[in-house]
Amino acid sequence: MHKSKVSVLVLLLVLTIERILAQNPIIRDLFTADPAPLVYNDTLFLYTGHDTASIDATNYKMPDWYVFSTSDMVNWTNHGVCLSPKTFSWATGDAYAAQCVFRNGKFFWYVSTFHQNNENSKGGAAIGVAVSERPNGPFKDAIGKALIVNEMTTDMKHSWDDIDPTVFIDENNKAYLFWGNGSCKWVRLKENMVEIEDTIQTFIPKNFIEGPWVYQRNGLYYLVYAGAGNKPEMIEYCTAESPEGPWTYKGIIADNAPNSFTIHPGIIDYKNKTYFFYHNGLLPTGGSYRRSICVDYMYYNPDGTIQKVVQTNVGVKPEN
Repeated sequence: MHKSKVSVLVLLLVLTIERILAQNPIIRDLFTADPAPLVYNDTLFLYTGHDTASIDATNYKMPDWYVFSTSDMVNWTNHGVCLSPKTFSWATGDAYAAQCVFRNGKFFWYVSTFHQNNENSKGGAAIGVAVSERPNGPFKDAIGKALIVNEMTTDMKHSWDDIDPTVFIDENNKAYLFWGNGSCKWVRLKENMVEIEDTIQTFIPKNFIEGPWVYQRNGLYYLVYAGAGNKPEMIEYCTAESPEGPWTYKGIIADNAPNSFTIHPGIIDYKNKTYFFYHNGLLPTGGSYRRSICVDYMYYNPDGTIQKVVQTNVGVKPEN
């Protein structure tokens, strides 16, 4: 056989094997976005948004939130729709980014959606909290009203700045809620996880757009978020010695997501490895409003800074 034909056959074989072995996107039978991982009882649960916009859409359509789980990082169980804005009597509109945390024997799922025009708010983005005794529900509205409404934050002139909640419980057992679009807001939560403790604080990390994710590692606090140092969005981060700051900008850890204007981080340690969840638009017929969740490894330098994440089609290997 001619040498050039052999080379072509080898290349085709390699590409075929890559497609077979590819794990990303990890959910392939529906469009998912805004990943939020949680480890509970040696299982990793993944809370996601759900894109249902048409192929030619120019805006989001996100009717509900899903839950998936895995014990090996490769095989995922779909627990179906576990929450939607319809769960909240005060809510209207789409199911934007959300995160679930476990505390006091219960699962608290913080979500962003929009508020009806009523006696509690004139509308705009709002943050609610649902509660369950199981990681995949059933969930119910924890307080019968929004935890954060648009009128509580006035630094931004648009009505969708109160989105993308992330909740973090520090080593002193203090709970913090971070969120925001255009500026980053934070406030301490009471131990019951459904009331704010004190005054809402606002700041603007370098290039901050939205999608904060806060966590702690080796005594250092990390604020990871979708930034716009170079549009479309990429993932950037800051560090601090306290969850209350001050925050020091550290740089970019993930470039633009293929075929998606947005990218959204979810970072977690599981079975002695660090995983970086995000979304792109690479499923067939996918795009900025039809996104898909992926996961890749994330690594730290000895000084605690984060190495650039390599976004791959292969994804991660099975864990025992």
